[in-house]
Amino acid sequence: MEEVIKTERNNPTKVATKWALINALTAIVITYAFEFLNIDPNSPLKYLTYIPFIAFLFITQKEFKDEIGGFITFGEGFSAGFRYALFTGLVIAVFVYLYCAVLSPAVFDKALEASRAKMEAQNMSSEQIEKGMGIAKKWGPLMGAFGTAVVYPIIGAIISLIGAAIFKKERSPYDIVENAVDPTE
Repeated sequence: MEEVIKTERNNPTKVATKWALINALTAIVITYAFEFLNIDPNSPLKYLTYIPFIAFLFITQKEFKDEIGGFITFGEGFSAGFRYALFTGLVIAVFVYLYCAVLSPAVFDKALEASRAKMEAQNMSSEQIEKGMGIAKKWGPLMGAFGTAVVYPIIGAIISLIGAAIFKKERSPYDIVENAVDPTE
């Protein structure tokens, strides 16, 4: 068996970044597909974006495992998955801000009107509604981006733990002896 030496090219950041960008592109396509199909943003279908997120997280861990020779510790598997989730959260957070503030503000306005209707249904006073709407209009895109940047790594950490347990394959003493190099040669 060929010995795999960990080098800079065997870096989980490289694999995680690649799959984070692929997932971000997938999420952008899904977002615009929902917009063009006029699917309600509060529909349960919004959770479809988590399917590629989870799949790409596992692919990140598997690809990194293959890249370093087919053996991976629990910590290395977790690290690769968490980095992917962190990078995905940051890239999608930038997209969420741009989408709500610049690219499709009409979608954001539609969500604000749905929020207004919920507040009215809860019999909130008009002062409370206007105050809440003012804050949401001013800070909504930024808070959405911040929430995305926080939630993705948290969910990713949980899923990374599961993936790390699935993909973990540490070298046995036999593998270590088989790949040992005689220092006298």
